[in-house]
Amino acid sequence: MEPLRRFPLDLYAAALDSWSFLDFDGKSPVFTSPFGDVFFQASNGFWFLDVLGGELRHLWANQDELNAELNSRSGQDEYLMLGLASQAESSGLHPGEGEVYSFRVPPVLGGVTDIDNVEVSDFVVALDIAGQIHKQVLTLPPGTPISGISLS
Repeated sequence: MEPLRRFPLDLYAAALDSWSFLDFDGKSPVFTSPFGDVFFQASNGFWFLDVLGGELRHLWANQDELNAELNSRSGQDEYLMLGLASQAESSGLHPGEGEVYSFRVPPVLGGVTDIDNVEVSDFVVALDIAGQIHKQVLTLPPGTPISGISLS
């Protein structure tokens, strides 16, 4: 299993198109987690696009901080979801070139983060759909029932 996935810049651009409600100015994608979360480098350090939470956060001031976090067990669990990725691989799910793990029912729509909800998806499609969903639920109050999601 590859704990870090790298894609060509044009794929990142296509995958992040629906995330226009976030500010990617001055940030360059470097790699992703097995689940497509994107790590960006900027002049002020490293940023993390949390695909499950729909948030872009500045978390590390430099490469050493990022490396220390991703080399720790807690960092691997939180930012790479390596435990779940290992379970997916053991169950026969193997992302190919241009693919990542994703969730059949996204957690933002009530899906669970366990192996029964994991599938392999095209990186661009998975991130594009996640961005569309997060954009649609962005202004809803917590606990709002969600139905009728439409994807373009």
